Amino acid sequence: MGGRAVVGIDIGGTKTLSAVVDNQGRVLARHRIETPQQGPEAFVAVLAQELGQLLLQAGLRREDVAGVGVGAPGPLDPRTGVVFEPPNLTGWRDVPLQDMLQRLTGLPAHVENDANAAALGEVWIGAGVGARDLIYMTVSTGIGGGLIFDGDLYHGVSGYAGEIGHMTVEPEGPICPCGRRGHLEAVAAGPAIARMAGEAVRTGRTTRLSAFPPEALTAAAVAEAAMAGDTVAREVYERAARYIGLALASLINVLNPELVIIGGGVSKVGDLLFGPVRRVVRERAYERTADVAKIVPAALGDDVGVIGAAAVVYR
Repeated sequence: MGGRAVVGIDIGGTKTLSAVVDNQGRVLARHRIETPQQGPEAFVAVLAQELGQLLLQAGLRREDVAGVGVGAPGPLDPRTGVVFEPPNLTGWRDVPLQDMLQRLTGLPAHVENDANAAALGEVWIGAGVGARDLIYMTVSTGIGGGLIFDGDLYHGVSGYAGEIGHMTVEPEGPICPCGRRGHLEAVAAGPAIARMAGEAVRTGRTTRLSAFPPEALTAAAVAEAAMAGDTVAREVYERAARYIGLALASLINVLNPELVIIGGGVSKVGDLLFGPVRRVVRERAYERTADVAKIVPAALGDDVGVIGAAAVVYR
C-alpha cells in the first residue's frame, strides 16, 4: 500500500475525532469537532476540510496518505460503505458515506461499524495483540461489539454481527433505544446506569447521589461516587456489571474465545465493573470455556476509535 499514513475518523453522535495514524499505529495528529447536526452532506464537507488541517499538523502531503478509514455508528454495510439509519445521527438514512468521502477527498475510503473498528485497533496494537479469537465489547452511551475469529473480523451474512447490546438479558426489562424490551443496552449502558441511580435516589436512601439534580445524574457521576465508596452507587454499578456478565457468559459458551476486551467510558471504573463481570462469568459460563477466556480492559483509551478506523485501511 502506498502512502506513509492514513486518516482515521471516529464518528460519534455528539463528537467526531479525526487523526493521522502511521503504519505502526502512532497518532501523528488529531482533531476533535462537534458532530454537525445539519445532515450527512454538511458533515462530510466538514470532514473534507479537516483533512487539510490534519495533514498540515502532521507535516504530511496528500500524496503521503494511503486512504481514509471511518468507524461509524451502525447499522451499515461495510462492503458498500452505506450507513442506513443510525439512531444518534439526525437525518442520516441510506447515506453512501464511503462514496461521498472518496469524491470529496480524492482518497480511497473504507467504512466500518465503530465497534468493529475498535476491535481491529485493539488487535493491532492494543490489548488483543497476538489473539486470534476474541470478543470486543464497548460500554458507553450504547453497547456494541466486535467479533474476531481466526484473526479476521466476523461480519455475519448481512454485516450486522456483534450487536451485543441487543442481546436479551431481562425479558420483562425496560425498553431499549431500538424499541425492543430487555436488551443489554437498556439495563447496562451509561443512560441505564443513570436511570437506576435516579430510581435509587427517589426511594430516599442515603447517598451522595442525592446532591445531583436529575439532569446532572450521569453515569460518570455514578462512577465517581462509586469509586469514592458510595454504597448505592456501587450497587448500581454492580447491577449493570451483572447484566454484562450474563451476556458475556452466554457469548463465551457459544464462541469459546481466548480473550474478552471491554472498553468504553463505563468500563473506566476498573474492578468495580470487572470484578462482578468476571464473577458472573465464572458462575454462569461452562467451566472449560470460562477457564480460557481472559477478561481484560481495553488498552487504547480515547484513541481506540481513530486507531481502529486506521486499522480498517491497513488490513
